[in-house]
Amino acid sequence: MSAIKDLVSVNDYCAGISLSALHPLVTVLDLSEGNWVVQKKTEAVRYHFYAIFLKEGQSCELRYGREQYDYQDGTLVFIGPGQIVNIAHLDTSSQPAGHALLFHPDLLQRTTLGSGISKHSFFSYELHEALHLSLRERQIVLDCFDKIRYELSQGIDKHSKQIIVSNITLFLDYCTRFYDRQFITRDTVNLSIIEKFEASLHAYLKTGKAKEFGTPSVAYFAGEQHLSPNYFGDLVKKETGKSAQEYIQIKIIEVAKEKIFDPDKSIAEVAYELGFKHPPHFSRMFKKTTGVAPREYRNQN
Repeated sequence: MSAIKDLVSVNDYCAGISLSALHPLVTVLDLSEGNWVVQKKTEAVRYHFYAIFLKEGQSCELRYGREQYDYQDGTLVFIGPGQIVNIAHLDTSSQPAGHALLFHPDLLQRTTLGSGISKHSFFSYELHEALHLSLRERQIVLDCFDKIRYELSQGIDKHSKQIIVSNITLFLDYCTRFYDRQFITRDTVNLSIIEKFEASLHAYLKTGKAKEFGTPSVAYFAGEQHLSPNYFGDLVKKETGKSAQEYIQIKIIEVAKEKIFDPDKSIAEVAYELGFKHPPHFSRMFKKTTGVAPREYRNQN
């Protein structure tokens, strides 16, 4: 396995394609202006800053783990600090094209976006969960990039940081809206995922997996469908109105109610069968959800 290349600063990326960053902590690039030395090989790169790429063309393939996202031209790819991406250039005769917004976490210190960046969960989506843009959405993205580039090209003053970060915030808010649209337009695919999730969750609780492996987790079911936990969680929320964790807990309580009626099982045995290592944790969850303790529920019914 080849060594991982670390890109620590924004300029580390720019220098690799013979471009200069417009600011030490943030820049907007037209990738077609770069001087690319394209080799037909796969390179592992770890980013230490936020990177958003608007891809154009088919010459460069991005992979995260074993997965490859399904559309390559006209998509937005989000990469967060610490993420490792495998980059493969499929056509060495053509130059990569597109645009990029790169910004370092230090830019966000003491800003509202800095404290709220985690709400933009798409930075931890896998690459095959990229955002596929309509032509109008693509133009909005380019307009946002132009505003940031314009501000960076002016003389830096006391207002610059606030304006730049505000424009990045606006861009990310648009991306949240576009992802909401994408969840809706892929409704058929999403419903299939929810159906598989329901069936798998039911089987997990009914076949002894919970007792063997512990209470079901969001990451487990996301992994079953080759999705990142955040993307899977957002999809479940959009389709059901409940977070994936809430959905799992509701199902646990449904199955628990059935098991509690078995007079041959103690409450502790029911808890262990549902994956709880400590029965009091189960009792607290049950009472919080139903308003009564498990034993009281059994006696009432």
